[in-house]
Amino acid sequence: MKFSLALTAAAFSTASAFTAPQQSARSSTSLNVWGDKDYLIAPSILSADFARLGEEVDNVLEAGADVVHFDVMDNHYVPNLTIGPMVCKALRDHGVTAPIDVHLMVSPVDAAIGDFIDAGASYITFHPEATNHVDRSLQLIKNGGCKAGLVFNPATSLDVAKFVLDKLDIILLMSVNPGFGGQAFIPAVLDKARDARKLIDDNGLDCRLEIDGGVKVDNIREVAESGVDMMVAGSAILKEPRTVEAYKETIDSMRAELAKVGK
Repeated sequence: MKFSLALTAAAFSTASAFTAPQQSARSSTSLNVWGDKDYLIAPSILSADFARLGEEVDNVLEAGADVVHFDVMDNHYVPNLTIGPMVCKALRDHGVTAPIDVHLMVSPVDAAIGDFIDAGASYITFHPEATNHVDRSLQLIKNGGCKAGLVFNPATSLDVAKFVLDKLDIILLMSVNPGFGGQAFIPAVLDKARDARKLIDDNGLDCRLEIDGGVKVDNIREVAESGVDMMVAGSAILKEPRTVEAYKETIDSMRAELAKVGK
């Protein structure tokens, strides 16, 4: 199937909304945390070869990835410009059926939320600083049939989350400052992850705790032991030689480290 790509964050398109997967319980917890795996691995296409993006996404999913992480930057909220809803729709038109996890690093967010719902997003997260009405923006996502979440930068308090717990399917912690791929992991975020995990567990939330930035084979176990159960990894997975076999080797190594959690 021929794949067409438009590299612009300002592009808009219409498409049928993608229905998020049905919730199911994780085997190792009494909570009904959505998704059928203890840990989800979500490669960020920010590190993909955009000249052949459809093939890259196909390969990384064949290699065992669970979720496609989609970084949207507007050169306003963050100092970079990446991709918009036309690229999301193009991936769906290409035949990608896996969940697409859209991380909006844009301000304001409400118009982009609607555009990505139409383009086929499965999960949509945004930064509380990027909207005037956090509750309303979360409700827009929920009304569109997508999983909704908030993103917290390394120096941003989790306090906002406490007032919208009923609308949170995802808490995403940035373990780098947003705007660019390939940055080094900020270890202090692990303390925030433990706080976020306690918030989720104490309130019995059906919520994934996601982390984004600098996650690699050599630190993914420590990340999981802090309470994270959804890991975004870009340059650690999507790199040369860019083959299914190479991607699988990295993802399998990550899963081997995750299997050691609690042992």
